[in-house]
Amino acid sequence: MDGFFVIVEGKNDAKRLRSFLPESIPIAMTYGTPGQDRLIRLRWLARNRQVVLVTDADPAGRRIRRILKEVFPDAWDIYTKPGFNGVEHTPVDYMEDRFRRLGILGEDAKTSEDYTSRG
Repeated sequence: MDGFFVIVEGKNDAKRLRSFLPESIPIAMTYGTPGQDRLIRLRWLARNRQVVLVTDADPAGRRIRRILKEVFPDAWDIYTKPGFNGVEHTPVDYMEDRFRRLGILGEDAKTSEDYTSRG
């Protein structure tokens, strides 16, 4: 494996994750339910990386996750709680914790305090 490759639904989700994930971890978007062309592109972008799926806990997010799992059956899943109203509204410290638990982030990663202090 050559590192990690994160897939999210949209640009606001990617922006939330980029606030604490290092630039060395690519984040790609499905832009909603991915079609065949997008799936081919995602597979090419992922290449030899460990894919990490981060989708909303709503019906659309579950559907997108099912489609992606067909293309990336060994992908790791990171879930948000339904009460957070999607990835883009999930607290940064909650998401950081999920990435740390999988070993994607080390203990020296930025904290939510860093995020809030940047305005």
